[in-house]
Amino acid sequence: QDTIFYSEEDSSLYFTYSGKSNVLEVKELNYQVNTASQIPWYENLAQMKMPWTWKSDPRSHMSIIQNLNLKVRSGQMLAIIGSTAGGKTSLLDVITCRDHGGKIKSGQIMINNKPSTPQLVRKCIAHVRQDDRLLPHLTVRETLLFIAKLRLPKFFSDSQRKKRVEDVIAELRLRQCANTRVGNELLRGVSGGERRRVSIGVQLLWNPGILILDEPTSGLDSFTAHNLVITLSRLARGNRLVLLSLHQPRSDIFQLFDLVLLMTSGLTAYCGTAKDMVQYFTELGYPCPRYSNPADFYVDLTSIDKQTAEKEMESRKRANALANLFLEKVKHFDDFLWKATEGDNTETTVSKQRSHLNSEEAINMPHHSSDQLPGALRQFTVLLSRQVSNDFRDLPTLLIHGFEALLMSLLIGFLYYGHEKNGLSIRDTTALLYMIGALIPFTIILDVIAKCHSERAMLYHDLEGGMYSVSPYFFAKILGELPEHCVFVIIYGVPIYWLANLVPEAEHFLLNFLSVWLAVYSARAMALWVAALLPTLQLSAFFGNVLFTSFYLSGGFVISLDSLWTVPFWVSKISFLRWNFQGMMQVQFTDTTYELAVGNTTFQIPGKLIIQALDLHSHPLYVSYLVLTGIICSFLLLYYLSLRFIKQKSTQDW
Repeated sequence: QDTIFYSEEDSSLYFTYSGKSNVLEVKELNYQVNTASQIPWYENLAQMKMPWTWKSDPRSHMSIIQNLNLKVRSGQMLAIIGSTAGGKTSLLDVITCRDHGGKIKSGQIMINNKPSTPQLVRKCIAHVRQDDRLLPHLTVRETLLFIAKLRLPKFFSDSQRKKRVEDVIAELRLRQCANTRVGNELLRGVSGGERRRVSIGVQLLWNPGILILDEPTSGLDSFTAHNLVITLSRLARGNRLVLLSLHQPRSDIFQLFDLVLLMTSGLTAYCGTAKDMVQYFTELGYPCPRYSNPADFYVDLTSIDKQTAEKEMESRKRANALANLFLEKVKHFDDFLWKATEGDNTETTVSKQRSHLNSEEAINMPHHSSDQLPGALRQFTVLLSRQVSNDFRDLPTLLIHGFEALLMSLLIGFLYYGHEKNGLSIRDTTALLYMIGALIPFTIILDVIAKCHSERAMLYHDLEGGMYSVSPYFFAKILGELPEHCVFVIIYGVPIYWLANLVPEAEHFLLNFLSVWLAVYSARAMALWVAALLPTLQLSAFFGNVLFTSFYLSGGFVISLDSLWTVPFWVSKISFLRWNFQGMMQVQFTDTTYELAVGNTTFQIPGKLIIQALDLHSHPLYVSYLVLTGIICSFLLLYYLSLRFIKQKSTQDW
């Protein structure tokens, strides 16, 4: 083993799997996917397809995996290689019971001689996906600590959780960046390789016996990818079963694999030890050229060339012939692995291949007990702490939102400034009150929808993985955003009131502020529901805009409520802008008398008559606050039901 690329001098094990050895077995697996069912419904609608035709096309059924057999044990690292659309990711999805839109036609998957089920998978398999799902403003140590509080059994003390986190950091060689923010494409944080290791650490915390990774080296440079696979090799040496998919690993990465599964269009062209792969294909008449990477050469050999119909037919014929030859050679082996000689033992081969990683004394950790995970209250407190920590560290976004609220407040306030002596006219006061309640909620809606969709991918996989349930997340989300909401409304609502010289009594000011607070929070609750209801940012923003515009037009200012026909009249019943406008009008006009000059004559007009003229007199003041509260509760209930019953898939999850 050349050590020129081996940068991690410390090869000791800090964190081993102390449970029983695991065996993953796939028997005669045939898997079919309905490609039509994987097309999002909104794309079907955009193409003018009727709902009853979405899944009825017989050509949409494709065989993704055919006659696949393999058997892997703890202590082994199996790499699935092959060209794009070869069935690698589908195989991992089937093993982890995440095969949405597909169907197992025949065969079975066994974990420790038990049929694979979602409950069994959650107990013993950790799945690290290709795209990272991490909060950007938390440090590496904080990210792992929050996950440890959610995933480790409740009988773990805080000191034990912290020790588990430190062991994982040491095992994954993350000490140098433990206090660095994770970051994302907009926020500078850890490097790509470190970020990928953090994703592995998130799953490693609960000490799984089987670790599955979907293309963990994608997007990494060759040196970083090599070090990452060394880390995975070391994890396998800690009594774990490691299964990963890659396209075409470079030669020094290929040497680290214990076992290799070469797939082409769902067929198995080779499955056996990595070191015997060249010998196997050489015996078939396909020797690897000197100085060539075996992985590159044999992936190219088994790929389907679709440049022309002739090339596609020729390459597909060659791939099918290689798959049939392999099936014939291994049909008498129990583990379906090709061996150079009859007496070879893959387990002893693995131990020899790992001789360059000399192990020090390992620290065994207690095995994860999924039956004693933290309860809903503990999940709520951890999620609330995580929500607040992540949000309030996003200082640029908070400052921008605060500056936006202050700027809009000052613009509106100074527009109506300078009327201390005579006061605002009836028309100006009415327009000001409606503008206060209608202007800022629209920006709130767009901001909340965008933020929810940025977190949606992480939420989907956290809920799918059973890290926490919907109810704790719902309450943590609602309460965690309250401080930001309160500060935002204060910055927006207070300057306008005093600059525009509205009724100066404290009681009127507080009632007006409460009405604005409820209206803005109604907009926030509506945005949360819309973001959870629809799968893309564009659809959510469109639907939110439609709802807000409907509420705006039926709010009682653009057109009087008496002039509305049936549909917009009923829309006005649930328009938070209408009830906020009605409440603020009653606060400002009820105890006020206005002077109206007509020629040389001045009339004294009570404020109650003005309210009656606008058809805003039919309910007492407290009704406006009760209705606004009811609208908030209704939107929050719809938000909860959407989280509960609609899979929070992001665009990349379809």
